[in-house]
Amino acid sequence: MSDDFVLDVERIRAQARQRMEAGPRTPALGADPEKVVAVLNDVVATEVVCWTRYIRHAISASGINRSQVSAEFTEHAAQELQHALWAAERVSQLGGEPDLDPNTLADRAHTDYTAPAPNDLEQMLRDNLLAERIVIETYQEIVRWLGDGDPTTRRLLERILEEEEEHADDIVDLLGI
Repeated sequence: MSDDFVLDVERIRAQARQRMEAGPRTPALGADPEKVVAVLNDVVATEVVCWTRYIRHAISASGINRSQVSAEFTEHAAQELQHALWAAERVSQLGGEPDLDPNTLADRAHTDYTAPAPNDLEQMLRDNLLAERIVIETYQEIVRWLGDGDPTTRRLLERILEEEEEHADDIVDLLGI
């Protein structure tokens, strides 16, 4: 490898002019955009299902620790919704259509929607911890699959992954395990 970095700006300009309709997609994108869109639409579904579970649990929480647990669930819910929006926006950037069809969300999600057991904060916490662990593992696999083929999507998933790991850590603290 040469120590000198040489950038052919004229070539890049010419290619950019020829492919204006491709938006942010450049020839350097190594991943198949259609496959990435399909995977991201499953991420959207997963995040929406997680958002609904957290919101339901926040509303249903009761008992002596309700305030603290409900506040944590509400915070996590807001972040899950943001994750869904980020993934949906990336789908759009890649030329796809975000799939928010309520009839298929649960089937496409990596996690399950679990209705809370009445007055069982510990089970709600465990249900959400399980979901976070599933999401962490599936997003790690997606990041590995993307590799250098789509660094923008990979970085987005890494950003989401970091927050999901924080969620799991928060829940572990609440459970005292």
